Amino acid sequence: MIYRYFFMVTVLVTFMFSACSNANNKKDPKVRTISDDKADSLLLVYNPKKADKFIADFVDNLHKKYGFNGNMLVAKDGKILYEKAIGWADYLHRDSLNINSEFELASVTKTFTGVGILQLVEKKKISLDDNVKKFFPDFPYDGITIRLLLSHRSGMMNYVYFTDNIWKQKMKPMSNMDVMKLIAEYKPARYAAPDTRFHYNNSNFMVLGAIIEKVTGKTYADYMMSNVFKPAGMKHTHVYSTTVYPKIPVDVVGHDRTWRYSVVQNFLDGPVGDKGIYSTVNDLVLYDNALRKGRLLSKATLDSAYTGRNKPVNGHFNYGYGWRIFDGENGRKVVYHTGWWHGFRHIYVRDLDKKIVVVFLGNLTNGSLVHLDELFKYLKMPIIRKAAYSGTGSLPGTDED
Repeated sequence: MIYRYFFMVTVLVTFMFSACSNANNKKDPKVRTISDDKADSLLLVYNPKKADKFIADFVDNLHKKYGFNGNMLVAKDGKILYEKAIGWADYLHRDSLNINSEFELASVTKTFTGVGILQLVEKKKISLDDNVKKFFPDFPYDGITIRLLLSHRSGMMNYVYFTDNIWKQKMKPMSNMDVMKLIAEYKPARYAAPDTRFHYNNSNFMVLGAIIEKVTGKTYADYMMSNVFKPAGMKHTHVYSTTVYPKIPVDVVGHDRTWRYSVVQNFLDGPVGDKGIYSTVNDLVLYDNALRKGRLLSKATLDSAYTGRNKPVNGHFNYGYGWRIFDGENGRKVVYHTGWWHGFRHIYVRDLDKKIVVVFLGNLTNGSLVHLDELFKYLKMPIIRKAAYSGTGSLPGTDED
């Protein structure tokens, strides 16, 4: 009788432990497992023999007629329709691009910084309504909150221009903390009062990068690697700042308009958060997937990030928390970001309803990426140009802005 009692208790305890363990694993979708890695690898499977012919011909024409040089990818419903590496990684040395080449993402970095900040909000480490002065008491402006930085409504000046004449040691890169000290010391005039209008500039996300470092006690690079890149399965994505790397350890070089010269990195490649993340077209597919699957943020938080916080341009184009937004009819939602920095020019588009990802990472800033309209039409997506649609949703025929 006693033996049977202890046997039943042992079975019950074992069952409860097993149930709790399984429940905990199911409860947290952010826990990385081997099955995630296998699923991630399937997202990147691509058979060139089954390439989408229209997209292939379109990209070939974009290269030959408009000079696109870079890597591109189009995926839909978890499958890559077409991907290609086109042209030179470094024209001077005649190095060719490959599909795993890492590009400086320029302002596409801002989407990652937004994710990092919103993770800290979810963990109650910070609040959207926290004032920057809470973290940097010497910050000279009143009324600037994290919410306003995320949506480019702070009214701040752009540090890229402000520091040019002040930072005398041009061979020495600045850090985010260096820029924060310069702002505190020189108190440059703002463009506008806080929360009065949208004014896109790098200062907002450089400050957010500094806040991530201040709150977590980690470098921006370490925080992103642990909390964004690894959970998303992004094995070819890094933060590279010239404060740490005198020479950025990637092979892709930015070129300005023509092949006459490459763009040399300088002291402005030190601050991160507004830029500074390097990645591949395949890793950006994994990033999209991780966001969709809730590995990085909750659905409620993502919905708030994808909500326009400004007056829409032409009735459709807006900016949320780290994302540019196109709001179409019947709730159609497309989020995206462009990037332009030191010889790199990109566009990263995620159609949330149709599950389409379009990535163009270019290292020749010749304007080729304003000629993507026919591709968007083929994919039955909105045409992602700020002036592409009027307030009624019609497409002007000659507007190339």
